[in-house]
Amino acid sequence: MSNTISILGCGWLGTALGKSMIRNGWKVKGSSSSNTTYNELEKTGISTFYIKVKPRSISMDYSSFFNTDILVLSIPPTRTDCVEESYPQKIEQIIKKIVEIGIKKVLFISSTSVYEEQNREVREGDEGAPGKAAGRALLAAEKLLTENPAFQTTVLRFGGLIGYDRNPARFVQHRKAVNGKIPVNLIHRDDCVNIITKIVEQDIWGEIFNAVSPEHPLKEEFYTKAAKISELPVPVFTDEPADFKIVNSDKLIQALDYRFAYNSPMDYLKEVEEWTYRI
Repeated sequence: MSNTISILGCGWLGTALGKSMIRNGWKVKGSSSSNTTYNELEKTGISTFYIKVKPRSISMDYSSFFNTDILVLSIPPTRTDCVEESYPQKIEQIIKKIVEIGIKKVLFISSTSVYEEQNREVREGDEGAPGKAAGRALLAAEKLLTENPAFQTTVLRFGGLIGYDRNPARFVQHRKAVNGKIPVNLIHRDDCVNIITKIVEQDIWGEIFNAVSPEHPLKEEFYTKAAKISELPVPVFTDEPADFKIVNSDKLIQALDYRFAYNSPMDYLKEVEEWTYRI
């Protein structure tokens, strides 16, 4: 088994993954692009590197970050007007480094935003034309990585991330109205970490997987309960028709023989509610 993993983008998910992999006996390298997160990351036991990926270059303190068995790319697109151009360019810079060093296994953290709202269940292969620029940028990045013959890439398309200090009730607090009849596509961070670990342990490369809790409660049900637990205002809901998608994760479940820790996002809210009650 490989024993070194580098996580490019040790944010909320990447740091949790790195700490988990250390507990599993891996040597973990993690990157940060800011002094604040760099200092916090150093405290976790993750070997910390400063790396900033730009459309034309990569700034780094030590190139040894890329001396690794597995590279995890966890750098989401930024909200800029030129994201469809700049994000794939950043991925191209990373690919140059992957090929130069000779890394053979890459795991790319993508998103369900690569699917357009088709008013039905969507599976891998149903990408179509994403409605948002970030989705189109991610789809272009996926293509650059998966079509490069120099290494194998597995793509994970995560739904909206929940868990721990990421309170879902705050996701909609700024909105004047929320369409309550649209299903949610969410996943708990514990499941994200467990799924990545399974892929690494089972050596599954060259695949694309959706990774979303199998159950999809309606927004009205989910966000009403989330708000009440957090003692925040319940959002105003509307029933006006709106486009939606239900992301199917059957391929991942079957390929990894995976059982979700949180089969429904409502399971997480129930856990939070019980914990709050005990306190």
